[in-house]
Amino acid sequence: MKRIRGNILALILLIIFILPFIYPNNNFRHILILFLIFAGLGESWNIITGFAGQTSFGHAAFFGIGAYTSTILFYKFHLSPWIGMIFGAILASIISAVVSYPCFKLKGHYFAIATLAIAEIIKQIFVSWDYVEGATGISIPIVEEGVVNFQFHSSKIPYFLIAYAFFVAVVFAAKFIEKNRMGYYLKAIRDSHEAAEALGINTTIYKLYAMMVSAAFTAILGTLYAQYILYIDPFMVFPLEISMKIVLLTVLGGIGSIYGPIIGAAVLIPLSEYTRILLGGTGKGIDLIIFGALIVIIACYEPNGIIGLIKQRSRKGDTSVEKAEALS
Repeated sequence: MKRIRGNILALILLIIFILPFIYPNNNFRHILILFLIFAGLGESWNIITGFAGQTSFGHAAFFGIGAYTSTILFYKFHLSPWIGMIFGAILASIISAVVSYPCFKLKGHYFAIATLAIAEIIKQIFVSWDYVEGATGISIPIVEEGVVNFQFHSSKIPYFLIAYAFFVAVVFAAKFIEKNRMGYYLKAIRDSHEAAEALGINTTIYKLYAMMVSAAFTAILGTLYAQYILYIDPFMVFPLEISMKIVLLTVLGGIGSIYGPIIGAAVLIPLSEYTRILLGGTGKGIDLIIFGALIVIIACYEPNGIIGLIKQRSRKGDTSVEKAEALS
């Protein structure tokens, strides 16, 4: 079974990799890049919420910190965005630890509300902060294209390859955590906080580890998004909409599963972008209406998301085979 799952994941990653070369359309490649960014964000969020059971509604804060750190270092100090990406990941990890430590004393929806409030506070700080150009935002200077400058003007393929590399890194990091001691500890904390502590697990430390790793990957993807768009402002990289997209696509696909964010992003991102492209301003919000309806349907019939439906069907198939073998 493990080998089959590994082969399925490898096949999915291979298909994603060859898609932009099979269908060389710029709009399609743009959607693929956004898909990889948001699938990676979903995998990052899954580490703290899907594995550890700590629902965060404030991951946009770490996304924005990553975007702003690399942009400010490049805009004001001419440091490579790659260096800014590292600093952004470290800064996001530190901030996540500082703000999460007291919040971990809260349980259930209180923790979720606290993370939402913290994200909004950080957003308002950046809106009012003149040093980072406040609400005006920053246009990232156009420089010579190349890997060192993290800018590519003639093709979207380099952005796709970088986004793909980061996405694969997050997937395998999440898979590594899930299959090792930390993953088992986090799932024990998710299932029963008190039972985990009774077993001698330092629940606070492991939740901090999970939050810091999650925040670091989210910040890295924030840098990628900033360099791809070449413009940021607080309303673009800190909005509640980003946090909600991460939550919704993971819940739709299947929370706590490596495949969940991939499936959810494969539904939400093309839906969002194609309704925008096809309907323009008149289609604003239609993607969220459709996506919301899907969430309601999934929540009513299968709380474990699309991946839960797939597993349920496979179990039924196995049962049918076993019955047939018994009858024969």
